[in-house]
Amino acid sequence: MQSPRELLADLWISVGGDAAALERVALTGDEPQLPSSFRVDAAAQVSIAASAIAAAQIWEMRSGQTQTIKVDSRHAAIECRSERYLRRDGEPPPPMWDPIAGVYQVKGGGYVRLHTNFPHHRDAVCNVLNCEPTREAVQAALLQWDGEAFETAAYAAGGAVSFMRSREEWQALPQAAALAALPLVEISRIGEAAPKPWPAGDRPLAGLRVLDLSRVIAGPVAGRTLAAHGADVMLVSSPKLPSIPWLVIDTGRGKLSSYADLTTQAGHAALRALLAEADIFSQGYRPRSLAALGFSPEEAAAINPGLVYVSLSAYGRSGPWAERRGFDSLVQCATGFNHAEGQAAGVSGPKEFPMQILDHATGYLMAFGAMVAKARQAREGGSWHVQVSLARTGQWLWEMGRLADGLSAPDISAADAAPFLADMPSGFGRLTAVRHAAELSATPAHWARPAVPLGSDPAQWPVRG
Repeated sequence: MQSPRELLADLWISVGGDAAALERVALTGDEPQLPSSFRVDAAAQVSIAASAIAAAQIWEMRSGQTQTIKVDSRHAAIECRSERYLRRDGEPPPPMWDPIAGVYQVKGGGYVRLHTNFPHHRDAVCNVLNCEPTREAVQAALLQWDGEAFETAAYAAGGAVSFMRSREEWQALPQAAALAALPLVEISRIGEAAPKPWPAGDRPLAGLRVLDLSRVIAGPVAGRTLAAHGADVMLVSSPKLPSIPWLVIDTGRGKLSSYADLTTQAGHAALRALLAEADIFSQGYRPRSLAALGFSPEEAAAINPGLVYVSLSAYGRSGPWAERRGFDSLVQCATGFNHAEGQAAGVSGPKEFPMQILDHATGYLMAFGAMVAKARQAREGGSWHVQVSLARTGQWLWEMGRLADGLSAPDISAADAAPFLADMPSGFGRLTAVRHAAELSATPAHWARPAVPLGSDPAQWPVRG
């Protein structure tokens, strides 16, 4: 198996990074940190380190100053489930899962996983099953369904579910073949523009403006990471869209937050005005959803030549599942991880990872790709499109290899995590939250803005310093 350092080197070289920069990176700690037969801690450490080395590269471009980077594997593992350790005025998070979310048996002995945290996803499942929203009613109804047939029907009805497959069953699907043809972080030039000069500032991303149109974990983690390196990140949401409050708090650190309902003329105009002055546009809508509203990568680059546009999807940009909605837990289930982890643990059904590593690692890879593309824009000009997906990150994790005794590792408790936490004010009360795991010697990562409730700020950029 490749070491974390070798994995980081491969990732950095794959986007044209200078190998000399790797000499200034220290990856400390051992595997495993969390109980899993997969190398979830390596994925955490390497993805966070990748984002840090991209930030350090930008700082060197801006200032001529190099710096050292350190990422500890325990700190990285803790940050990749940061929502678990968040406390508000000393209180732990409430249950984050809807009562009927989770795993159920289907006809023939298979399993499906339901993601029903958003009301419309829960309603879609219950409409297909024609049952009340209780675990007992859902389980009784699902025993009458073939797993794949239910997955197809629920998705068509607007639900978010997945049928548990073995790795071999996933690999036999056309979507797996389409995914295998894609790079882990895809960066392509989509338009012409002159190089944009760096604004004044004393941090890697100081003065850069980032539009964050994402919810739940991966996309918001990307925005949080860019904010940790000094960017002005504007989270744009709609008062009509549901959210998961605890995740809004955890991933909202460092961000401004405004409302823009894109289904209205005023909201559309507000986003267009923000876009016209942005440097990075990061979004987690399903492929082609924003295109229907006039904000495709090419349209956005026409509005603002020189833009870096970042797209997150569940299953990749091509193939029959390209437009399928999905979340980390569903991708784990569909692509073989839950089955394999269950087998390694000696249980008959699915077993999930000890953190939502596909979400978190993909978020750091989004930030990494955004910064690499921004550095290219500053050197070469052009408009750029960065594409990542939860399933492609999963393929990367699978290819890292397995840990024979990984599941015997003890879990990381709140007490174990305490040295990696910090207290901070917020618009929600006093927070105790995980510090960023990448330690940069010259430009320490931190969040200059507190987390605030959705829609707290006007839809306009702050004046650059």
